[in-house]
Amino acid sequence: MKNSNISFRLIVMNFLEFAVWGAYLTSLGRYLGNIGLGPQIKWFFAMQGIVSIFMPTLMGIVADRHIQAQKVLSLCHGLAGFFMVAAGVYCMQAGGAVQFAPLFVLYSLSVAFFMPTIAIANSVAYNALAGVGLDPVKAFPPIRVFGTVGFIVSMLATNFIRIDGVAMQDSYTQLISSGILSFVLCAYALTMPACPTNKGKSESLADAFGMKAFTLFKDSQFAIFFIFSMLLGASLQITNGYANTFLGSFAADPALADTFAVKNSNALISISQISETLCILLIPFFMKRFGIKKVMLIAMFAWVFRFGFFGAGNPAMPGVLLFILSCIVYGVAFDFFNISGSLYVEQNVNPYIRSSAQGLFMMMTNGLGATLGTLAAGKVVEACDVFNTPANWSTAWYIFAAYALVVGILFAILFKDPAKVNK
Repeated sequence: MKNSNISFRLIVMNFLEFAVWGAYLTSLGRYLGNIGLGPQIKWFFAMQGIVSIFMPTLMGIVADRHIQAQKVLSLCHGLAGFFMVAAGVYCMQAGGAVQFAPLFVLYSLSVAFFMPTIAIANSVAYNALAGVGLDPVKAFPPIRVFGTVGFIVSMLATNFIRIDGVAMQDSYTQLISSGILSFVLCAYALTMPACPTNKGKSESLADAFGMKAFTLFKDSQFAIFFIFSMLLGASLQITNGYANTFLGSFAADPALADTFAVKNSNALISISQISETLCILLIPFFMKRFGIKKVMLIAMFAWVFRFGFFGAGNPAMPGVLLFILSCIVYGVAFDFFNISGSLYVEQNVNPYIRSSAQGLFMMMTNGLGATLGTLAAGKVVEACDVFNTPANWSTAWYIFAAYALVVGILFAILFKDPAKVNK
């Protein structure tokens, strides 16, 4: 009974955690394009990466050394919610004259406090599961899947709910709904089991500032793992930033403007997250049978198909089936990398630096990787001149697919299977 109770509480936490993100992540680019900020899309998504370079590590240090992790989770969501609601209210008041600078500043402050919560929520969950004697490798994936469910529910609400006749995916209301969900999780996080800290213990200067996690780079395989986490992380925000904008570009063609993929692009993209819910449940089996290296290789080559199918498809039949296939393989591409990578870190680091190490993984993937990837993707999109020549979108997607292929081949050559190394 105790185990089922904590599992349910963690399910609610994960549902809310990713519902906050799903309210705007895949639809923000479409809204920005509607208000004339299409060329600035890359900066909004790059900012998620920029703040992830230091904020997850910083908040991980606070959670490890000073304030219990569940309280840090609450504080971060409270601040993230405040600034996101403020961004939505600004857009509401500005009407058709939204300026880049004020919106970008408020949005940036919000994501600066939201991005650390992903890693901290993992630490809170791992601690709670260990507290009732459950193995996180087996118990966490079925719980984490409800985070993806929360993301899907939020996405579909943003797609189908209309306020004053305008779909939320085309409106600032997506920002306000995200902020409100953050406030809910701000309160709920305080009900989570207390996480221990190392406050007051004898420690070196490196320990005091949470720098111990960076010593993982002394291990050659950990260093390779983190470097390729960064390289693969470059793929994470590309479709978040541009998939909805890409699908919306077909509206310029009268023959395609009324297709489901164009009018309900957020709902189509939600197939990606539905795929996630199934793929998360496969992780324990694949991790046990194939090991971390093969699982991450599967993820890397799935990214090749994710981008390639977008390049080859179109909203009409049968081309839309390629979009659907792209969304299906996304579940493998995302989960087999993100969740398995987090579990790899959990299994191979000292609990003393657990939150800091998870923050470091977050920094390499959603920080350095996502920042470099988003900015590079923006350059590719600009070079292809897709906003003036929509037919060039295919070229951009094929370039992204080629990048993922090269990363996968190099990883296969350089990274050694930990199970074989330990033997």
